[in-house]
Amino acid sequence: MDRERDALGIEGMTYTADGLIPAIVQQHDTGEVLMLAYMNADSLAKTLETGYTWFWSRSRQKYWQKGESSGHVQRVIEVRYDCDADTLLVLVDQVGPGACHTGERSCFYRTLGESHAAPGLGAVLGGLAAVLEERKRELPEGSYTTQLLSGPQDKLLKKIAEESGEVIIAARDNDRAQLTYEAADLLYHLLVVLTREGVSAADLAAELDSRRK
Repeated sequence: MDRERDALGIEGMTYTADGLIPAIVQQHDTGEVLMLAYMNADSLAKTLETGYTWFWSRSRQKYWQKGESSGHVQRVIEVRYDCDADTLLVLVDQVGPGACHTGERSCFYRTLGESHAAPGLGAVLGGLAAVLEERKRELPEGSYTTQLLSGPQDKLLKKIAEESGEVIIAARDNDRAQLTYEAADLLYHLLVVLTREGVSAADLAAELDSRRK
């Protein structure tokens, strides 16, 4: 085990006097920061070996897997460390609606003072895709999204054609505000189609990323 850990570079990390190292958890495809927790050498090894995040609880003094009770686990895509090897950046695919125990998508959902930051498109689309996946699983009654996901496919596809036409009209009329509104409508319905057909946000991101080369 020690030899395996050395090969993984675990023993080369810089831990605190308590044997811990902070781990920032980030959604791999949107860049959204989900949470901060602590690992020790053993939980880091377990994370790398299982492909799911494991941490050390300072309050309970025990190991815990993220999502072990809720099912909202984090599949590890990559583990990075900083220049001083004293902080980890864990890129994950968050399963379920969120990483925070409050039910929020991210633990960092509150701000101090006035915020001047506009939400990034990637984070917004990633968050919306996660909500759509939840709607697909639960199909809550009275939801417009549920109607689109479970109703006739033709009705949803007609919405794509309708929204595309409205984007064209807004662009032709040089109406920036209306173009923004109609483009958002089109993106929403496109994401619903992708969700319904089993195409994930990660699949779409991979395809778009391949076109940058």
